[in-house]
Amino acid sequence: MSYCQYIPAMQPEERKRLHQQYHDHHYGFPIHDDNELFGRLILEINQAGLSWETILKKEATFRKAYHNFNIKKVAAYTENDWERLMNDAGIIRNRLKINAAIENARTLLLIQKSHGSFEQWLTAHHPKTKEEWVKLFKKTFRFTGGEIVNEFLMSIGYLPGAHSEDCIIHKKVLKAKPMWAK
Repeated sequence: MSYCQYIPAMQPEERKRLHQQYHDHHYGFPIHDDNELFGRLILEINQAGLSWETILKKEATFRKAYHNFNIKKVAAYTENDWERLMNDAGIIRNRLKINAAIENARTLLLIQKSHGSFEQWLTAHHPKTKEEWVKLFKKTFRFTGGEIVNEFLMSIGYLPGAHSEDCIIHKKVLKAKPMWAK
């Protein structure tokens, strides 16, 4: 067994540890908490145009800036909160990405009301092809293009491809998935 190509072999130890931690314990594993699903969506949206390493390094500051990805709190953000985020050097200070986080939180409140949870909404639409997911996400959320949707859904186990079959983590991911998702 080997590691996926996700972790390049030739890189400094600190970078390798950062990527390996995410790869071994998060990437492709299901997430059952709506706030954490929302957090992963925020991180994927903010990664657009940047390296995933940049986002991994800033995850703690994103978590702090967005009230631990609490959907209700983010949905209630005011102009003052928006200004605070725009001035926070610990996150990506992009108007479109910040607006998307706030608007997507408000959308998720509606999804929770209609489906019980974000996870149940995802499950109700599963399975779909990548193209079908992208169309649904673009219709439902802001700042969700093809690559963002693909990476978000791969990272939470809804689309295949997070790990190659010979990756030592692949079997752990399969064990963690609910039966309907295998």
